[in-house]
Amino acid sequence: MRHAKSGRKLGRTSSHREAMFRNMVTSLFEHERIVTTEHKAKELRPIAEKMITLAKRGDLHARRQALSYIRSKSVVAKLFEQIKDQYAGRNGGYTRIIRTGNRLGDAAPMAIIELVDYQEKIEETEAKS
Repeated sequence: MRHAKSGRKLGRTSSHREAMFRNMVTSLFEHERIVTTEHKAKELRPIAEKMITLAKRGDLHARRQALSYIRSKSVVAKLFEQIKDQYAGRNGGYTRIIRTGNRLGDAAPMAIIELVDYQEKIEETEAKS
């Protein structure tokens, strides 16, 4: 029995899961929105929110902790310079999961995980053009 064992295994080994979530959180901060399965999005959310909390702290140790997980200096720079300012007055709840229905191939429930202010940026670009 799996009593008191949190987290989904997602049919992967622990090293594969860790690598997958590192790639996903890097893509999330790079593009600010990714499409994935609902279960992966639910597992990704606490990791992404922890990274934003580290960025809000903003000291050297927090930057090194983020670099040890994200491993892309440009994405960490974006996180610590741009994204942290967007959420300075917000206490948690930095991401949003939008369910989009089932995938055609295997009927897996799909979802979009995005940063909360992503929609506002789209409206600004539409207003400019």
